[in-house]
Amino acid sequence: MLTILGFVMIATFLVLIMMKKMSPIAALVLVPALFCVFVGKAAHLGDYVLDGVGNLAPTAAMLMFAIVYFGVMIDVGLFDPIVRGILRFCKADPMRIVVGTAVLAAIVSLDGDGSTTFMITVSAMYPLYKRLKMSLVVMTGVAATANGVMNTLPWGGPTARAATALKVDASDIFVPMIPALAVGLVAVFVLAYALGLRERKRLGVLSLDEVLESGTVTGEPVLVGAGGDGGGAERVSFVKGGGSATGGSTAGSTAGSSAVSTAGSTAGDTSADGPSTDDPDDDGFQGLDPNRPTLRPKLYWFNAGLTVLLLTAMIMEWLPIPVLFLLGAALALTVNFPHMPDQKARIAAHAENVLNVTGMVFAAAVFTGVLTGTGMVDHMADWLVNAIPDGMGGQMGLVTGLLSIPLTYFMSNDGFYFGVLPVLAEAGNAHGVSTIEIARASIAGQALHMSSPLVPAVYVLVGMAKVEFGDHTRFTVKWAVLTSLVVLGSGILFGII
Repeated sequence: MLTILGFVMIATFLVLIMMKKMSPIAALVLVPALFCVFVGKAAHLGDYVLDGVGNLAPTAAMLMFAIVYFGVMIDVGLFDPIVRGILRFCKADPMRIVVGTAVLAAIVSLDGDGSTTFMITVSAMYPLYKRLKMSLVVMTGVAATANGVMNTLPWGGPTARAATALKVDASDIFVPMIPALAVGLVAVFVLAYALGLRERKRLGVLSLDEVLESGTVTGEPVLVGAGGDGGGAERVSFVKGGGSATGGSTAGSTAGSSAVSTAGSTAGDTSADGPSTDDPDDDGFQGLDPNRPTLRPKLYWFNAGLTVLLLTAMIMEWLPIPVLFLLGAALALTVNFPHMPDQKARIAAHAENVLNVTGMVFAAAVFTGVLTGTGMVDHMADWLVNAIPDGMGGQMGLVTGLLSIPLTYFMSNDGFYFGVLPVLAEAGNAHGVSTIEIARASIAGQALHMSSPLVPAVYVLVGMAKVEFGDHTRFTVKWAVLTSLVVLGSGILFGII
């Protein structure tokens, strides 16, 4: 009974948020509370929730201060050069923009932290997507999938959990898997290329017009100009079907084509897989202002050094990640904004993101607390393991890889790696499959895991991109599953699994 109720609870949650009948926070709280009553454990609901909150409190603290830290770094212009570099590569071409999104997300993912990756990627790419009327779910889907593949780094989490649970060395899991993971990353880039071509076909051929180096801008800036040095910003316009536009009025466009300036809007720009990017609340949206008062060009190298030191400390595990971000945020605020009113203004500017994300984390604590406390997770895992036919015993590597895709989506990484994986490893050992092969196969599903409703970082992604979680889920799941299967298939083909 608990097995059935567990699956029904998860399905109910997903249906409600994908059909937009409830907000993710409300669904994460009310659905498990209702099912806790169904299983006759209503009296223990408080204990389950407090256990879940206790387990996720460090994650909430990490996200809170990470948002403040990287928000301040964006405010002071640390990432402005990255944005300019992306713009030069993209050249206002939708295909290049989507590929650039994948490349940027993959590079930033080297720090092993999903929330950091999504904050930087969205901050850099959102202005281009918004102004060119590109589908924002393409951005969130590509970024999440790229980060999922890179999340298998030894300091990213899942590899370390697998190594700990099965008592093997993390390098023995990760290093042999590099060829398969590289193929998976290539698959993400190919996916980005294909989605970019589709966006190019939908929007037309675009051109990039640079503004005079004096720094004056006709219309709204799309991306940052030089970080506080008065360099020119750049403006984007496009003409469907070819040609170029130089801004201003587009009334003289040829028949059968439409020219749209950066301040304008396009009609019928809804893609097949994502909602329209038109948003009445964002009609006045501007990219990062190259002359914004929060820029601190004289402190650029201090901020860069502080960020490198922070990421190094994360990778080397000198201190717990929440503590590192707490210290980093306090130091960044104090040095860049020594006056108290300025510090309060910066905290207030990022308060909405902090509240949305940490609220989602604590709501997810109710879901995971009930799922674990009632025993649903254990019963679901046992049922899945027992459902494996005896004839598949010699293929436990393949079975583990296939199971890792849905299980790491519906369960936390801790639940899968510490609860299910040891059982799968024992079953594999009984049929002659080594523990290390099972461990390698277990990280194949991470491309999908990063879009799980139980991953706090995904709420940073959809929140900053102003995308509904249900829209992101509908668009991303199929591509993430395909990427995970590519990683698994490559591992088997190369003899790694």
